[in-house]
Amino acid sequence: MSVIDVHRPHALDKEHAREAAESLAKDLSSQFDVHYQWEGDHLKFKRSGVKGHLNITPTDLHIHLELGLMLRPFKSRIEQEIHSQLDQIIKA
Repeated sequence: MSVIDVHRPHALDKEHAREAAESLAKDLSSQFDVHYQWEGDHLKFKRSGVKGHLNITPTDLHIHLELGLMLRPFKSRIEQEIHSQLDQIIKA
């Protein structure tokens, strides 16, 4: 199992942090066919070969994805896309 673990500090209020997380989730969903679901401030990602979550705290967004064998070759691309999206949606 290959892991992507990203912490991104933010200075957003709860509503805007949630909007940023939703924007990231929509992008990952469209690019990598990842399904997501909110459970409070916890966003779960899942599809065949990947599972993970995004947690929102008052000062941090934490994205943790576990990639299966078939998606390991795409790890750097997925991680780069996460960082790129966060750069665009969070002005930390």
